[in-house]
Amino acid sequence: MSTWPQCALRYDGTFAGFLTCVGESFRQKTYPFYFLPPGAEQITLYPLQEIPSDPALARAVYRALETAVSPAFRRMMTYGFLTCLPQRERSLFDLIYLAFHHALPQDPTDDRILLLTRAIGHLVREAEHYRGFVRFADYGGVLVGQIAPKNRVLPLLRPHFCGRFPEENFMIYDAVHQAVLLHEDHKTQLLELAAPLEMPPPSAREQEFQALWKQFYDTREIKARHNEKGRMTHCPKRFWQDMVEMR
Repeated sequence: MSTWPQCALRYDGTFAGFLTCVGESFRQKTYPFYFLPPGAEQITLYPLQEIPSDPALARAVYRALETAVSPAFRRMMTYGFLTCLPQRERSLFDLIYLAFHHALPQDPTDDRILLLTRAIGHLVREAEHYRGFVRFADYGGVLVGQIAPKNRVLPLLRPHFCGRFPEENFMIYDAVHQAVLLHEDHKTQLLELAAPLEMPPPSAREQEFQALWKQFYDTREIKARHNEKGRMTHCPKRFWQDMVEMR
């Protein structure tokens, strides 16, 4: 158990901001009990510190995760930050603290390790689903898809869709986390939005294509062998809202 005094940290919600918090905590020898991203309200008796993002410090901590521990550990921390694990920052910091003090559990069934690996497994499976379930609509030459994931899957979708559509201009909008994967003129960006993105209704031509796709999907089904439970097993119902053929 750490003897460092505990505190609460407010940061900008980014991975670089989190790594900055890690660096500042080790620099000041304080142990963050809460991490508060923008918009989070938490009543706490711990001293609250505002930690502005420091790119240089974040890069130094990111390198140290590999050099002081291992490449696999850095990958775990990177993926862990993308999960929907409650208070994921605290779980990650606990392991980073142990790793830098040479006390990281070696047993993969240790609760602290197991909780994070299960969350990462859920993230990876969800991203795998979205590689097949994203549906695009044409908006003036830009392909736009909307998703509502539980985890922050856009970084994991980036290699797949950029490799699949290298010549296309496309955008995938994460409506839950207000983030966008934008690929334009062979350049790709991951953007955080300040407000929800309001998409205009699709054009008449796009609606015709969507109707044709839905008709094709319905026609291919063998009505006598319709199996609603089986369909939900292969394509969970929470994905249907963003799939043209399931509406």
